[in-house]
Amino acid sequence: MPFPRASQALSRFTVLDLTRVRSGPTCVRQLADWGANVIKIDALLEDGGGEQPGGPRQGSDFQNLHRNKRAMTLNLKDPKGLEVFKRLAEQADVVVENFRPDVKAKLGIDYESLRNINPRIVYGSISGFGQDGPYHKRPGFDQIAQGMGGLMSITGAPGEGPMRVGIPVADLTAGLFCAIGILTALLERDVSGEGQWVQTSLLQAQIFMLDFQASRWLMEKDVAKQAGNNHPTSIPTGVFKTSDGYINIATTGGRIWERCAQAIGAPELVTNPDYATAPARSKNRDALNATIGKLTEKKSTETWVRELNDAGVPCGPIYSIDQMFDDAQVRHLGIAQHVPNDENRHIQLVGQPVTLSRTPSKMAARPPEFGEQTEEVLAEFGFGKDEIAELRQRKVV
Repeated sequence: MPFPRASQALSRFTVLDLTRVRSGPTCVRQLADWGANVIKIDALLEDGGGEQPGGPRQGSDFQNLHRNKRAMTLNLKDPKGLEVFKRLAEQADVVVENFRPDVKAKLGIDYESLRNINPRIVYGSISGFGQDGPYHKRPGFDQIAQGMGGLMSITGAPGEGPMRVGIPVADLTAGLFCAIGILTALLERDVSGEGQWVQTSLLQAQIFMLDFQASRWLMEKDVAKQAGNNHPTSIPTGVFKTSDGYINIATTGGRIWERCAQAIGAPELVTNPDYATAPARSKNRDALNATIGKLTEKKSTETWVRELNDAGVPCGPIYSIDQMFDDAQVRHLGIAQHVPNDENRHIQLVGQPVTLSRTPSKMAARPPEFGEQTEEVLAEFGFGKDEIAELRQRKVV
């Protein structure tokens, strides 16, 4: 039976997935979720055993990263295994890896080696710090990139020291940027007929994600500092206590600030010289927040969310993750999706946050077991039964 595709959008492309842990699998997940023929290469050691960095295969993290893929085993450290991989690469469109920069060259699967046998190959690489330069041999880790990329210096409350973000933002964005680069290279290949090497790193991704905070330094030499829940430029914007929890209120510009003051029952704040202008509100931020907080504590979160949004003031509750998935709009969007499987396992994962009208993405296949489709994949690439049996006997696959 043909392997079910998650979409038809990328169904003409074959991807060899050499990635591990998070940044690389995040990249390849984008391709798999849009229907690419993704073949995950599970590492097979000389003794026939496997290695699987990144948590247990049945764990929620692994499952969320590796849906809509097939898997085969291969010992790339065996010369015969390298030969097998190169036969696969001759027919593939994309290879993605997130080894340390020197590892792929030692294995003989670097871009130049594969380009010699398939000039159309698009080769995606994610590293910690880049493929060259003074730090290129260092192992990459998300929290290291968060620190070196400036994010931890602007996250958290003033005076409390650096604070990491609660998700691996450098890993995730590096994966997404690599996927964008791969898709761009595939589009360019339609014109030139040639593939190319797509490179990104956790450090580059993290710096890019600083966005306006980075440009404040580059353009104005203004070093951003920790501001807790306060927005650095739109005031008042932040977290405010209610009678039964907390809400976010966001005001941008004078008109929304006027509507906010009216909605919370304090129209006099608009004409108060301490808060009448944006510079004044910035200077007196703490006092203004305290005044607003005394008023928001008088009503429930649900009441404020309704009243402020009705007044045209951006406002929302602050959910725990379980509350978030129970929200009516989140349920309507259908981003929590069940994954079909013959084992009747409960697999519910986070779907794509992008919708295409004609070729949407879906959860088509559960994450593969270790090397589950080895024979199936090799046969599709032209390996005969006897050849496959010999590879198994030699513990190459």
